[in-house]
Amino acid sequence: MGVTKLRSSFFSPSIMDATSEAEPLLSGLGNDAVLGPVDYKGRPVPKSRSGGWRSAFFIIGVEVTERFAHSGIASNLISYLTGPLHQSTAEAAANVNVWSGTTLLLPLLGAFVADSYLGRYRTIILASLLYILGLGLLTLSASLTFLRPPPCVGLPICPSPSGLQMFFFFASLYLVALAQGGFKPCVQAFGADQFDAQDPTESKSKSSFFNWWYFGICVGSMVALVIVSYIQDNVSWGLGFGIPCTVMAVGLVIFLSGTRTYRYTSAMDKNPFVSLAQVFVAAARRTFEQDPALIGSKAGELHLEGSNSRFKFLDRVIAVSSEGTDCSDKSSWSVCTASQVEDAKTVLQLVPIWATCLIYAVVFAQSSTFFTKQGSTMDRSIGSNFLVPPATLQGLISLSIVLTIPIYDRILVPAARAFTRKPSGITMLQRIGTGMFLSVLSMVVAAGVEKWRLGIARDSGLVDDPSMTLPMSVWCLVPQYILFGMADVFTMVGMQEFFYDQVPDGLRSAGLALYLSIIGIGNFISGFMISAIDMVTRTRGDSWFATNLNRAHLDYFYWLLAALSLIELGLYLFFAKSYVYKTELRSSTV
Repeated sequence: MGVTKLRSSFFSPSIMDATSEAEPLLSGLGNDAVLGPVDYKGRPVPKSRSGGWRSAFFIIGVEVTERFAHSGIASNLISYLTGPLHQSTAEAAANVNVWSGTTLLLPLLGAFVADSYLGRYRTIILASLLYILGLGLLTLSASLTFLRPPPCVGLPICPSPSGLQMFFFFASLYLVALAQGGFKPCVQAFGADQFDAQDPTESKSKSSFFNWWYFGICVGSMVALVIVSYIQDNVSWGLGFGIPCTVMAVGLVIFLSGTRTYRYTSAMDKNPFVSLAQVFVAAARRTFEQDPALIGSKAGELHLEGSNSRFKFLDRVIAVSSEGTDCSDKSSWSVCTASQVEDAKTVLQLVPIWATCLIYAVVFAQSSTFFTKQGSTMDRSIGSNFLVPPATLQGLISLSIVLTIPIYDRILVPAARAFTRKPSGITMLQRIGTGMFLSVLSMVVAAGVEKWRLGIARDSGLVDDPSMTLPMSVWCLVPQYILFGMADVFTMVGMQEFFYDQVPDGLRSAGLALYLSIIGIGNFISGFMISAIDMVTRTRGDSWFATNLNRAHLDYFYWLLAALSLIELGLYLFFAKSYVYKTELRSSTV
């Protein structure tokens, strides 16, 4: 009967914690049991036959295909907007940034749905189906003549796309964004769930998982940048969108193939988002009104030993009954349990770290927009017949990551571990800060290379002839791409692990959504900065982002980003120095 009940709870929309029902079955597994997770039938899982790397490989596999599909669209999107859709450089860059930002903010919605209702496994399947549909519609928009404007060849003014053409393309594009909102926060969290944090061996594997996860992402992106961008620029945009659609369908099959091996985390009895909301509502009520429900309670009198000493104003909503047990649910919007308050403090403590990572995300956004446009003006020839597609250069970031991650995981981490005695070698915040410093260097190098490119255009008499290729090799952009990749190994992977590990246990998907929202809002900030600077500088002469890049001043923009990144790094170090990790809080209560 216990197994039947477990099974039905797993496949119901609201998965309840079945630990008590599982106790007899867990005792039968002995030391091989994993406390908490269940298998696909809702039964306790044996450690030796579930989870770990055997399951993680399926999940990394589907992420590789998703990154292939995403990069096949995103990396060359600015070329499609300025080419077949005839948009200006500034307009196209702003559209790319807004779409990218939306793509990376929607995971907040996807995480809410997954953590509160559907669970990660179901959300991944539903998101994958939406993903395939969106990519299929994009393929149609690029393939059918009535869904795209006529080419601009030989015409003095390029014809603008019709309202229907714009609507169909962007509706398809944003359907992909919606799908990513459900996919991105759940797949990585589901992969990390396959490792038992209480097991010393699996705990080390979980830290390595984030490294190899990012390694897989970069392999998928790099292959797409080499293959898909070439097909889009030289063969057909329809085929260039159709291949990612097919690959995404293969990814769904890969994911479903691992169903029997996965560890599924049972949902909490209480919605974790509602639980956090209760703390902040109760705190507001204590501030602005004297709620009758609080009269006679011990709210505001408690501060538990070992609790987070920050945000003490939240302690006043903690309440216990006269018997010393936690308060009842009926007054939960007025007073809260100590564990609820500690979870709320944990989330609030993340806010300064989250905010001081935003400029890094602004810098990150430039690789898929202006770096690509710079490359299109330079000598991209290999031999006499082959031109390197400008978007392919983004593959250098992935290549840098692919080469750096094994060195970091197999050499730097063990060496640092010998000195720090930490499983991860260096702390997550130290890792993030290192990448931020590298991003400052990348912007300084990018500004120098762009100033050099503008000088060559001026010396060659090509300032007013943007259609001519500059006598400057596109490989001059390699250093800034390589620095970008190295920065990602530290900051991006560090943020993924940090926001997964430091949120309350019931909000793992939301933690990764917070990480993704940094990149998303960074794209919005980048788009706003570009639009504002373009408007201001255009009234005083040539815009910094003029369509004719030989008259633009991207170097000024890069210097501005370098300065902002340096300020951000200083603020980040200030907040990181005083941050208290969850493990340190837990150990202080023992």
